[in-house]
Amino acid sequence: MRIIGIAASLHAGSFINRLLTAVGGELPPGVEFTPWTGLAAVPPFTGGPMPDTPAGLRRLVDGADALLLIAPEHSLLPVELGDALRWMSASGALTGKHVAVMSASARACGAMWAQAELYRQLSEAGAMVTGAELVISPLCPHLDERGRLTVGRLREQVRDVVSRLCPAPVGEPVPVMEPVPVRQPALRREAALTA
Repeated sequence: MRIIGIAASLHAGSFINRLLTAVGGELPPGVEFTPWTGLAAVPPFTGGPMPDTPAGLRRLVDGADALLLIAPEHSLLPVELGDALRWMSASGALTGKHVAVMSASARACGAMWAQAELYRQLSEAGAMVTGAELVISPLCPHLDERGRLTVGRLREQVRDVVSRLCPAPVGEPVPVMEPVPVRQPALRREAALTA
């Protein structure tokens, strides 16, 4: 399985770009994760022939099983992301594609508008959309020195979203309970009467 990741930020060192990389580390074994870094080069949507950058994104999307988008921690989406989605929508690249949207904010509903707008644009493009808003305190460290998620609750939320895209397990294995035999006294009584 192949997933393309897009962070809605033009700054390479932004938190949501680092969060996108960390989310990629939560994918199950065997899943290929490719972050797309061409957002800043997306030209305005014109409806004409597709330029090189959107065409390159379309090739990635066409070859992927799903997309993972990280929305900004504020209410404004980059104009370039809207243009990228319009280029993809006009080409039909998002039709039937599974897309997960996550947003990170220091308070509940802080990125609600940005996430809702992404849901709307993706749904109108024919994508099958799911996602979650991650409430992240700015006073708490989220990533270790290797860029991995360190907060247990945050990892659970991320893995829940990832599990909707990936058929393979993403969490720790859950013990399987052995079935308990059910007694059937009525059958035994009937057997005793016919003996």
